[in-house]
Amino acid sequence: MTSDYKCMRKLLSCSIAISLVFFTLGCRSQSDRKIEITLSGWQSNPNEGKLLDKVIREFEAKNPTIRVKREVINSQYMDVIRTRLIGEVAPDVFYLEAFEAPTLIKYGVLEPLNSYIKPDFKLDDFEPNLLNAFKQGNTVYGIPKDFSTLALFYNSTELKNAGFSKPPKTWSELTDYAKKLTIDKNKDGKIDQYGIGIAPELPRQAFMIKAFGGSLVDQNNNAAFASSNGIQGLQLVIDQYRRDRSAAQPSDVGANSNSEAFGQGRVAMAIEGAWAVPYLKETFPNLEFQTAEIPTINNRNGTMIFTVGYVMNRQSKHKDAAWKLIQYLTNQSGMKAWANQGVALPSRRSVLAELKYDRNPIYAPLVAGAKYGTIWQAGETLPTIMTNFDNQFVSALLGQQTLPNAMNRAQETANREIYLSN
Repeated sequence: MTSDYKCMRKLLSCSIAISLVFFTLGCRSQSDRKIEITLSGWQSNPNEGKLLDKVIREFEAKNPTIRVKREVINSQYMDVIRTRLIGEVAPDVFYLEAFEAPTLIKYGVLEPLNSYIKPDFKLDDFEPNLLNAFKQGNTVYGIPKDFSTLALFYNSTELKNAGFSKPPKTWSELTDYAKKLTIDKNKDGKIDQYGIGIAPELPRQAFMIKAFGGSLVDQNNNAAFASSNGIQGLQLVIDQYRRDRSAAQPSDVGANSNSEAFGQGRVAMAIEGAWAVPYLKETFPNLEFQTAEIPTINNRNGTMIFTVGYVMNRQSKHKDAAWKLIQYLTNQSGMKAWANQGVALPSRRSVLAELKYDRNPIYAPLVAGAKYGTIWQAGETLPTIMTNFDNQFVSALLGQQTLPNAMNRAQETANREIYLSN
């Protein structure tokens, strides 16, 4: 019995020891297991992606239990995101334009961030109007990662050849400049260079509606752009195109964008955003260009502000990890790491100042516009309003109907669709 008892004790001891080893290994396995979160967005160019990947690798090094899968969606971005949100397979963190934010906030698919934000994050360092684009009341649903305004890009060589020593300051001057810069260089009856390029779409024209006191929407988020005041600003664009023949759409000169038309020398001036700067420098290295604030209209400064934020999927299973990523990408060091490329401007005022964008002659006019520009956002009805505006505004630009008729038709159709959708 004694021999059997000793044998049993040895077997039991071995069994316990083996169990402890497997338990320890199991604990280590679980502690070493990484949480994977997905970050989805678009990519303007490969350099932007490389810089963001670099910041993400630094984040992973400081957070070894988190792995970030970065997904690039350059085609039909919001359609993809909406479909995935409906199917409950959306990314943990994703880019969101201010334009789209009201709709997603309304439907409750974004995680409120107030409980995650601590004082050391320095929320008051962000430009207030950028942050407000992702808020509802006092609730924060997104952190703006960057922004751009619109500014006047001008070919400094062409302005000098035309006898202009400085860019136009008022829209009246801009009109005169555009006429003189519209040139038939080959004397063959064809215009080789137009004075200014225009983009006949609401995101580029909303500030023109406000120039004489017009409004894009009313207090109920119904379309209101067809007022006489709103039309007065838009008529300036129509007149340049139809009456003066000093403006061109990109399609008129075989270009895909205003930036391309400007870079090719088909237009001497263009109203573009910060994204155009690296594009022009890389694609048209011999182009001599400068920027200026958009000329005043009716003695008012005006421009558009476009901003994109990082938001968290409310259905994310790894919300703490998702917030750590958002926090890292938008804190001062994270933002500075990628914001020096110049595709867009950093949304933190401290980073904007540290990188000296406000002292850079090319970027300073874009920075200045942040103080008075119109955020490209107007409630959840804006997509409907934009579609109807764009269709009818182009029709007026081509002379198929008068501007007042076009705008009234666009406004009535938009409001009918808004009413039926409620």
